[in-house]
Amino acid sequence: MKIERIELYHVAMPLIYPWRTAYGEDAAIHSVLCRMISGSVEGWGESTPLAAPCYSPEWAGGVFHTVSEWLAPAVIGQDYESGDALQQTLSLYKGNPFAKAALDNAWWSLHSRISGIPLHTALGATRDEVPVGADFGVMDHLDDLIEAVGTAVAEKFPRIKLKFRPGWDVPMLQAVRSAFPDDIFHIDCNSGYRLSDVALFQAIDEFQLAMIEQPLQHDDLTDHRELQKMIQTPVCLDESITHPYRAQQAVDLKSCQYVNVKPGRVGGLTNAVKIHDLCQQAGIPCWVGGMLESATGASHCAALAMLDNFTYPADIFPSEKYYREDLAEVPLSLSVTNAGVPGVKAFSELPDPDSGRLQALTIQKKIISS
Repeated sequence: MKIERIELYHVAMPLIYPWRTAYGEDAAIHSVLCRMISGSVEGWGESTPLAAPCYSPEWAGGVFHTVSEWLAPAVIGQDYESGDALQQTLSLYKGNPFAKAALDNAWWSLHSRISGIPLHTALGATRDEVPVGADFGVMDHLDDLIEAVGTAVAEKFPRIKLKFRPGWDVPMLQAVRSAFPDDIFHIDCNSGYRLSDVALFQAIDEFQLAMIEQPLQHDDLTDHRELQKMIQTPVCLDESITHPYRAQQAVDLKSCQYVNVKPGRVGGLTNAVKIHDLCQQAGIPCWVGGMLESATGASHCAALAMLDNFTYPADIFPSEKYYREDLAEVPLSLSVTNAGVPGVKAFSELPDPDSGRLQALTIQKKIISS
């Protein structure tokens, strides 16, 4: 599969409502889309590091330039028969997983179309639907959150995730748990705390949460290990897992009991599958996270979520939750699984960006060809 042409698009997709977390607020989601062409076939990849280097050290403008100036020229004209082979070329460049993911995800899309095999099947999945959870960021008023959570509970979402940060923390959790004593919740701290906050997390044990997601620094493994020793609630790592070797270190150190896998954060689908496999061997359940991608990128997350060890409901959202109009030709929508809860089905055909909307939302574009 020879890579003959690569087109890169840095886009900004306006949100219906700002997305607030421990690291800040986004009014629009910045993504880098990659169109990869081999012969008469094209595949699309999406990587969504956001506008500023706050979730991770990468940001969309930087990812666009890293791919256009270094990564894409390194792979253009080359013939790749596997994601591992592509990753081997990219390994010359240190870090930059979101940049690598734009190419890796596009390669998998191209591979799926050339081979005629649905993406989830190509990744090794044996199922074609999975349950998804509901997520809620920091809101203006606690009453708004309680109302929104009530709607999610009524719609039978199997678990609910709450963003958690100083000023939107234990009182918020007390109010939610009081209103919904029997439902499954977990909190996402987005690296907003330190090990010195252990007393806070020990107090949280009483709320019987499914997990605490990424409570400490974005690149930490050892403090998370110490925190896990001192609390009963399972720790889940997100930002800290940027590569399969980091996942292996976390397993060896016993830094967590769950791992959130986002294709962009770990360098693409190739590495995401490796992390799934090594966690499965270690007996650590995983789940698929999202970065508010368009349906083009979210369809890749959905395909990944079909693998067996992704047992906790995924962070995959319907397009209408965040966007008035999705960038993709076909928006992502939820369905009801055989278990009777909200879920997502694997796409039989991956949705490409709509050309008109892509043009309207593009901040910068570059073409690399052989």
